[in-house]
Formats: sequence, structure tokens, C-alpha cells
Amino acid sequence: MSLGDERGRPEDGDRGGRSGHGDGFAHPDDGYGGTGQTRTRLPEGRDVYGGARRPARSSRSLVTVVGVVVLLIAAIAFANRGDGGGGDGGSGDGNGGKPGAAPTAASGQNPVTGKQGGIPTGYGRDREGAQSAAANYAVALVSADILKPDRRSGIVGQVFFADKRPELEAKFDKAYSREFLDKLGLDKNGNAAKGQTYISRTAPVGTKATAYSDSTATVEVWCTGVFGTAGEGSTNPVTSDWFTLTLKLRWAEDDWKVESFSQEEGPAPVNGDNQVSPADEMAQAVEQYGGFTYAR
Repeated sequence: MSLGDERGRPEDGDRGGRSGHGDGFAHPDDGYGGTGQTRTRLPEGRDVYGGARRPARSSRSLVTVVGVVVLLIAAIAFANRGDGGGGDGGSGDGNGGKPGAAPTAASGQNPVTGKQGGIPTGYGRDREGAQSAAANYAVALVSADILKPDRRSGIVGQVFFADKRPELEAKFDKAYSREFLDKLGLDKNGNAAKGQTYISRTAPVGTKATAYSDSTATVEVWCTGVFGTAGEGSTNPVTSDWFTLTLKLRWAEDDWKVESFSQEEGPAPVNGDNQVSPADEMAQAVEQYGGFTYAR
């Protein structure tokens, strides 16, 4: 989830950071993590989980929007159209006349060879492998499990470079203290109260390798996610957020491992005209819809 408006590190509360949980994402002092505080956005003048919607668009606005969407779809279809008739519309790159891949296109390669503790492992030692690792590590670092002591150690051990693990685990434990969990309405084990469901799920939208070598890489992961507590009486309603994680990776133990990470807000789109879902629907969605293994 993302670090919230009142984000900051335990020892340095006035400095920015984000937590992909909407609760708090650790950013320890030395730049190998950090701790944000709970972000609670309460809708103004409406039931948090009620069905309130923004005023409907006028018919003229709706026609305009539909017209723009139709034009966009037509433009995209035209841009991605193959030559279809054996003409010379190929890209000239020897791929049978198919359009050349854009710089941000997916590679199509399998991202990993296995999983350990629920976290994908075994990435390729190449630029795409580093980006796949960064995307999947972002999901783990901003998950609800990072708040649970019995799961946190496994995540740190799987994601981070070996030399940093003891120090980072201690700092995560300090960041996600009992007092911090109390503010989120969670018990000492990171579990929500009876009848409530704590949600922290991140979805990478895209990745970009800003630096790469055979042994190190820096990858930016653009993410969105849903964070908060669903259930009757919740004071931390589920909200969405957009943020970018930057992970510095090193090739070690035959895989990519995180050396350090940082987080910043956005890029964020204009909020859509979506009806707010009731709390039980949000909780069921998290339980019923499984996550993905992300690949570049």
C-alpha cells in the first residue's frame, strides 16, 4: 500500500515515505526501508461504504466521452494492425512482418522458475528478469503479510540481500510495533478484529529499468493498490492509491535480491466515477480473487 499523508519513519516522523498498505511501508533510516504511518481518508459528507456517487454526467458530456473512447479504440486498432495482406508493412526487423515491439512491451518470457514462501523465485539474469523480480517484490513488501511477525521474517529473508537481512528485520519489527498495529486496528499478530478484514493488495502497472548491469539493477515499479480495513465499525476504510517504488537490486544466491528501496507518490490518474462498494463486498473480493505473478 502506499505511505500515507501522515507518513514518516519511526525515528524521523517528519520525513516523507509511503506504505503500500495504506497503513505504513517501512523505510528504515539508512535507506534500506522506511516507515509510513496510517493513511485514513474519510469521504466527506457520505457513508464510507454507502453507495453514494458523484453527480451523473450530462448526456452531452456522456456522448462526448463515448465519442472520444471510440476514436481512441479505432486509433489503437489501426496502430496495432498487422499488414494482413502480405504487404510491406513489416518493421524490417526479421520477425516475419510483425510490428516491432515497443520499448515498454512485455518480453513474453516466463518470469520465474518457482516459488518460495509464496514469493516467486528464480528470475532470469537479464534486464527483464530484474524487472520481473522488482514487480513481484513490490507486491510482497506492500502486502498485509508484512505486518504479521510470523510472515515478515520469511519475506525479508526471501526478498533482501543476505548482508542486510538482520538489520532490516530488526527495523521492520520496530516500525511495525504493537502501538503501530493498534492504530490500524490490528492485534499483535497483525490480524483485524472479528468481523473485519484488513486489506493491503498492490498491483504493479508497469516497470522501468533505469540502470542495469550483469550484477546490479535499479528498477522503478509503478503501482496501484487497495488498502484499509473492511468491516462494520472500521475507522480505516479501504481506499485506493498510486505510487512508485524504486528498488536497487543485486544478483546474489542465483537470483535478484533487494539492496535498498524508496517510494514516492504517483503518477496518479483522475479518479473515476465509481460507486463505493459496501465493506463486505470489498472483503469478499480480496478473499475470492487471487493475485498474479508479474513478469516483464
